[in-house]
Amino acid sequence: MKKLKNCRFLQDWQNKQILILGFKREGKDNLLFLKKIFPKKIIGISDQNEDLKDKRIKNVEWNLGKGYLKNIKKYDIIIKSPGIKNEIVSPYLKKGAILTSQTEIFFHCYPGKIIGVTGTKGKGTVCSLIFQILKRAKKKVFLGGNIENPVLKYLFSAKKNDIFVYELSSHQLVNLKKSPSIAVFLNLFPAHLDFFKSFNSYKKAKANICRWQKKEDFIIYNSKDKNVKDIVKKSKAKKIAFDKKIKKFLKFLNPKKIRLKGYFNLLNISAAICVAEIFKIKKETIKKAVEDFKGLPHRLEYVGRFRGIDFYNDSQATVPEATIAAIDAFKDNLFTLITGGYNANVDYKKLIQKILKSNIKVLILFRPTGEIIFREIKKKLAIKIIFAKDMPEAVKLAFSLTPKNKICLLSPASPSFGLFQNYKERGECFKRLVKKYGKN
Repeated sequence: MKKLKNCRFLQDWQNKQILILGFKREGKDNLLFLKKIFPKKIIGISDQNEDLKDKRIKNVEWNLGKGYLKNIKKYDIIIKSPGIKNEIVSPYLKKGAILTSQTEIFFHCYPGKIIGVTGTKGKGTVCSLIFQILKRAKKKVFLGGNIENPVLKYLFSAKKNDIFVYELSSHQLVNLKKSPSIAVFLNLFPAHLDFFKSFNSYKKAKANICRWQKKEDFIIYNSKDKNVKDIVKKSKAKKIAFDKKIKKFLKFLNPKKIRLKGYFNLLNISAAICVAEIFKIKKETIKKAVEDFKGLPHRLEYVGRFRGIDFYNDSQATVPEATIAAIDAFKDNLFTLITGGYNANVDYKKLIQKILKSNIKVLILFRPTGEIIFREIKKKLAIKIIFAKDMPEAVKLAFSLTPKNKICLLSPASPSFGLFQNYKERGECFKRLVKKYGKN
């Protein structure tokens, strides 16, 4: 506790008015952290949800409902949750106020080594794999960040030799002015354009993964991704191109025992092994960890064989590039693709071209992005195209139209909003229905 109070970043906070902006999972972790450091201090909480007030929590000033932003101007330090846009907050800030985040607090106060991982897709898989490799090597390692594990609670027991694997989304990177000592940058293509004003704004946020690095730091990156390569050029850190290491790593890995499908997952594995090499982890330890790694739910997750059809859940594919990679992973045995969803203003031309060149025979589409795909593909007579109003209808259609010994893949290439709260709810719904209808 004493070390935390002496953390430079927090030194003058005792005499400042502090506000937590957004009170979901991360916001609650922020409050617990501040209560331990400043037990007698009154902390402000602002959130749109007017039902969050909890009388059991003492020394809290609630700002809830429609006017949750009005009192921001009275606070000196605002700890913003990742999903809240800067432009919403900025007009209410008083002069000299500090807008910060859980991630920035953690990066300034953590005494150990931080491995930060970002990319439009694959960061959860890579973080989990790095964690598994280091854990198998008996390192004291922790995992958190965008992988839905708030991090400030770890600061109370953190030590100099600890290692933290931190999944970093664009929302967590947007205001960050400190980069991790080991950064992993997987890929970069248009996403979250309903949140960011443009692709350039999105790129600028992602660039913070390595913008503030020093000469002794490391940036592990995909040199074949032009957007990533352009950003990494400006980093002062030691550069390691993980895409160039795949052949080297496959010499000691057994490809037949690797459970992760597709070339994009070989890239993910290569990125994780590059981190392991910095820590001088033995090849045999790496090999066992990689071969035992089953992957994460909703990322080309095998649901099972039902009525002779193999079903895969790739609900986490929320952008076209992720669905393109999934199609490549299955090649000619992919017969039915369930895709489409919320329109996040991204380009579907490359996905449409990939579908047209593939052996896919059935397309089951969700609106509204399904309409975009339909307009371009409707002329190809070899593909049967059907719109589904919801997941039950989509799964029933998949069972009736997919032959035995073929694959049906859910890979939406779109966010889940509209029909579902998030990609997890969508994926769980798909799995549940496949098992239900598969038994009947």
